[in-house]
Amino acid sequence: MLHAARLALLVSALLTGGAVHAEEKPISIYIGSGPGGGYDLYGRLVARHIGRHIAGAPAVMPQNMPGAGSITMANFIYNVAPKDGTALGIGSPSLSLLEALNTPGLRFETAKLNWIGRMASITNVTLSWHKSAVKTLDDALARKMVIGAISPNSPLTQLPKALNSVLRTQFEIVPGYADSNATLLAMERGEVDGSTVSWDMLRNQKAEWLRDGKVNLLVQYTLERARDLPDVPTAVEAARTPEERQVISIYVSGADVGYALFAPPGVAAERVGALRKAFSDMLTDEKLLTEVAKLGIAFDPAPGEKLQDILIAEAKTYPEVRDRLKWLNAGAETGR
Repeated sequence: MLHAARLALLVSALLTGGAVHAEEKPISIYIGSGPGGGYDLYGRLVARHIGRHIAGAPAVMPQNMPGAGSITMANFIYNVAPKDGTALGIGSPSLSLLEALNTPGLRFETAKLNWIGRMASITNVTLSWHKSAVKTLDDALARKMVIGAISPNSPLTQLPKALNSVLRTQFEIVPGYADSNATLLAMERGEVDGSTVSWDMLRNQKAEWLRDGKVNLLVQYTLERARDLPDVPTAVEAARTPEERQVISIYVSGADVGYALFAPPGVAAERVGALRKAFSDMLTDEKLLTEVAKLGIAFDPAPGEKLQDILIAEAKTYPEVRDRLKWLNAGAETGR
């Protein structure tokens, strides 16, 4: 027997010509990193707000799924997760680069994921501790600098490694740290000279370092200088030839993808459209905007359709650049 309230709702809907929707299944947002850091922050932020804009207001549950620079999570979303719109992912913006490199263990095609929307682009920076002899990118061309890193597949590892191969910087990369916070702690302790982290994380969690001149910002991995980093050169600017510029541009293109949500391939187009609309509606939600302001985080959204076009276009270049990228990626950890 129907509960009285549900029966009343059904009668009301029939009398008014309205529709009754079955209760929405819960939605899971799988985060391709452990707790803390940008992916976790933005994934949980979306989980707190997007449900209000989906029909039936389903519960949205964030779940951390770290491993292999977000490859573990992306493999799961692409091959295992249900294709009904109840599973979303957020992780490394360099998944397309890892695909272009034919990274072992990668079992997805980035352009075939259904991209829902971006919360913010990502500006990553390589920095050194104030006691380091390397204080500029030019210094890194002349002398060795030890950099703490996370997974070998992380963009935070791949980016300085690309500069070693293309520009012959002398970054000695030491992977294996748990997360960006661990690399910064290692830098502060003197275990390493520097690290590569997101600018958003650095300015929010280590504002006192910036205020007190505790770190040197060597380079930012963007196509153009970020508005709040006008004096820090981009990796693209450091290119000396058109070929170097093209290769570095591919490495830093993940900045445009940024902190973005995606669904598996095979989700019905109508459902993808509904998720994209819910994401778009969420972006003007006062509760979301209030929390963004309180957190003081970057917020420059982009629609899923735009991300889909970027990644489809990028995938078409893979056959042309794959050998060059693989050769660079196989280079020595230092620029010697």
